[in-house]
Amino acid sequence: MLQVEAVTKTFDDLVALDKVDLSLKQGRSLALIGPAAAGKSVLLKCLVGLYAPSEGVIRIDGQEVGTAAQRPKALSHRIGMLFQQNALFDSLTVWENIAFRLMADGLGRRAARAQAEALLPKVGLPEENAILTPADLSGGMQKRVGLARAIATDPDILLLDNPTAGLDPILAAKIDRMIKGLVDKKGATVISVTGNMVNIHEAYDEIAVLHEGCLRWHGNSEQAREDQNPWLRQLLEGRRDGPIETIQSDISICETV
Repeated sequence: MLQVEAVTKTFDDLVALDKVDLSLKQGRSLALIGPAAAGKSVLLKCLVGLYAPSEGVIRIDGQEVGTAAQRPKALSHRIGMLFQQNALFDSLTVWENIAFRLMADGLGRRAARAQAEALLPKVGLPEENAILTPADLSGGMQKRVGLARAIATDPDILLLDNPTAGLDPILAAKIDRMIKGLVDKKGATVISVTGNMVNIHEAYDEIAVLHEGCLRWHGNSEQAREDQNPWLRQLLEGRRDGPIETIQSDISICETV
């Protein structure tokens, strides 16, 4: 369903993506992992059409696609997106944020609100939160509202940027199960940027590693258990040593008088 062919994205002299090749079949889920500033969010924004690749091609169902403004409306509506910083509208209530696209497509406010309220328990929020604003919510709660908005139109392609960031382990596991359910029951295709390595093999069908804008590894989750690719092993096992440089601290412990 999704094909990324030799995609490069540059910002002036900064190369965010460097000839990335990646494909994902319908009804499959992929965990996109890598250190900070690896290009993960940039790749999602290219897929959703917010960025145009500097080089290379992106195809959906074999059709070459450009930016969101160039895509047919029907194609854009097949994609749901959860942004890294949630991108909620401050002036709208929770239910209005969730139902924003539904109402933009002509659904009445009463029906749209009912759909939004029905989604809240699925992402671990009570329906009473529907009338609050984003400013009334914690960061983790805002993340769940963003996730509810991403799935509100029942898309068959989901692009999720850190869906479990800021959530406790129990709720993170619930969200992972919900994403897996969308894949297994509805045949959705999911690419999820994640830093949560707990149960990653059970939650996702495939894993891909980005580092410095380059795709370092891609395979199924079972292969990832045993493969000795150094980038993959360092991330999955949280190793300090490896090809991904960690920040060295210059802080020393000083004696106090």
